[in-house]
Amino acid sequence: MAAQALPLLRWGRTASSLRALSCPAAAPRILFSSLRRPAAARCEAGSKVMLKGMDYPELENWVQEQGFRPGQAMMLWKCLYGNNVWAYCHDELAGLNKDFKKMISEHSYLKALTVKDILTASDGTRKILFSLEDGPVIETVIIPCDRGRTTVCVSSQVGCAMNCQFCFTGRMGLRKHLSTAEIVEQAVFARRLFSDEFGSITNVVFMGMGEPLHNIDNVLKASAIMVDEQGLHFSPRKVTVSTSGLVPQLKRFLHESKCALAVSLNATTDEVRNWIMPINRKYNLDLLLGTLREELRFKKNYKVLFEYVMLSGVNDSMDDAKRLIELVQGIPCKINLISFNPHSGSQFKPTPDEKIIEFRNVLIQAGLVVFVRLSRGDDQMAACGQLGEPGDYQLPLLRVPEKFQVAL
Repeated sequence: MAAQALPLLRWGRTASSLRALSCPAAAPRILFSSLRRPAAARCEAGSKVMLKGMDYPELENWVQEQGFRPGQAMMLWKCLYGNNVWAYCHDELAGLNKDFKKMISEHSYLKALTVKDILTASDGTRKILFSLEDGPVIETVIIPCDRGRTTVCVSSQVGCAMNCQFCFTGRMGLRKHLSTAEIVEQAVFARRLFSDEFGSITNVVFMGMGEPLHNIDNVLKASAIMVDEQGLHFSPRKVTVSTSGLVPQLKRFLHESKCALAVSLNATTDEVRNWIMPINRKYNLDLLLGTLREELRFKKNYKVLFEYVMLSGVNDSMDDAKRLIELVQGIPCKINLISFNPHSGSQFKPTPDEKIIEFRNVLIQAGLVVFVRLSRGDDQMAACGQLGEPGDYQLPLLRVPEKFQVAL
């Protein structure tokens, strides 16, 4: 199915809220992921800050530095993230003191992303293409569900350095870490553009382009902004950050974040995981799972989500299912079986549905909690593992172990 842009009239937005794409263009911007200055400081002439790059304490501090009351910082925060405003430009900062609004207009930016295109898949999934100020394009996916849950899948990097062999984004290599503002604004846009059509955007998954924990500072800050009770107010249990297994950053995440963790496992032996997920050569299965087993002893009512992409003839045997049962022993967890979504240049094939069910049943019989994730948006390259555009430069595919060459 050819990619088609979603017409504006199908967004289900009122004329006033369609200002999302019609606010006056901002001047060239300087992005700040944090702002720390002496209390007496003021914005210098010509300098501007990115408001969505600040958490609330930083925003409150900045507002006071400009000579305004802390209460005005909360009003601004709610214009950005609460009260169904989700301000995209200074004209939308309603209800603020005239002098305060003038200062904000002169010394700050609200906009980190620009909508380039919106594609609609046959199942209703939306893929938003955002342009960054310095040129690259990132992709964000909105996944509606009949059960009243709508999920936004956000990106954390342009490309990815992990070079997972089954992932289209991994072909790009790492081009750039996204700033806090560039991450947060994906969730803001999801609510701004699609709340009328789909209802509340309830869930966030950091499963778009990039390895979130490779950009951990900005991901921790962005996820904290998303769950702030006075702002976007996502439930921490409904904001899930996924990782391929960067062990030091994983430990830090478990210590510092209230959000949920997903680990992309995808293999039951180091031989296979070394090949399809090269990060395993640094942090192997024993280290990764041992760390989780140890760290989760100190977190009550917390379960990690293991993601397992099913690759035909590679990791989908009944022996793999039995090994997986042993590997996760002692780790409070749920398991998500994911059908592989093909893409150009892919050397893998999806496991047949009946074999996925057989694999699932073996896990369930052992007492594990298992879900099968259906593909969503694959006809617009919006499904798991399909995001990005590698272009002319691509990371090399790794040598296929001899025992798997027939399967491929």
